Amino acid sequence: MKLSEAFLPTANSVGMSSMITYFFLIFAAYAFLGGFIFAWLSKSSVAPEHRISRYFTAIIAAVAGVSYMLIAHFYHNMLEELSHITDPARRDELIRTSYNAIGQLRYIDWAITTPLLLLKMVTMLKIEPNEAKRSIFWLLFADLFMVVTGYIGEQQIGADGHILVGNKLIWGAISTIGYIIVPLILYKFWKQYKDSVQPEERWAFKILALSTVTTWGVYPIGYMLTMIDGFNLNYIHISFSIADVINKVGAGAVVYLATKKLLEKRVPEEAVMNGHIID
Repeated sequence: MKLSEAFLPTANSVGMSSMITYFFLIFAAYAFLGGFIFAWLSKSSVAPEHRISRYFTAIIAAVAGVSYMLIAHFYHNMLEELSHITDPARRDELIRTSYNAIGQLRYIDWAITTPLLLLKMVTMLKIEPNEAKRSIFWLLFADLFMVVTGYIGEQQIGADGHILVGNKLIWGAISTIGYIIVPLILYKFWKQYKDSVQPEERWAFKILALSTVTTWGVYPIGYMLTMIDGFNLNYIHISFSIADVINKVGAGAVVYLATKKLLEKRVPEEAVMNGHIID
């Protein structure tokens, strides 16, 4: 391949918002790569009963990282085509079409990573599956219901490529049912099990559970904004990329800090300093 044939986008050819979007897509992919490596290498540096959470974190980071590499690759190809278009209407059409396509990759990612995030929350309260089998089932079912119905809602697109607003609103409302059930079940777990775990575990669960009604809220907002004519969909890409890093890498960091602190309370401080591994 000749250097002259290689394409890297610049603001003068694709626009500043597209460049910022491209930056955050690549940034997210790198963040998940780092998250995967750190989760795997630190699996023996936390309290033994919470090592499973490091595996959850590694899988989440691996799936999200692959997803973002695919998204960034698709977006890169879209920008190459965009750089050859000067008509504003055609540029907007291409960005909208690519957004709808990329959404499929995001939802496939979320169908795998969000249930694992919820299971990671459950482990913070040391809930045995047999103790709350039915509640855990409904927690995961509600989450998958939310993702799948949201995915169907995103596919409500007419033959001309424009969103069928009425249909999308209906599926968005249906998806919201699952979104409401998830924090309700997590609150039930909190009331029932918070007094049976250590303060560090309660802190981690509380932070992660609160994320479902705070940073997770970015996604339904983005879902609704797509129905506004003329809205720059690159802003949703940027918001989703930042939210994904917070909700996945950030969640892994919270659990690591809490479970490492538990280990430090049990063994001499010098044994858990950076560079030491407890088996």
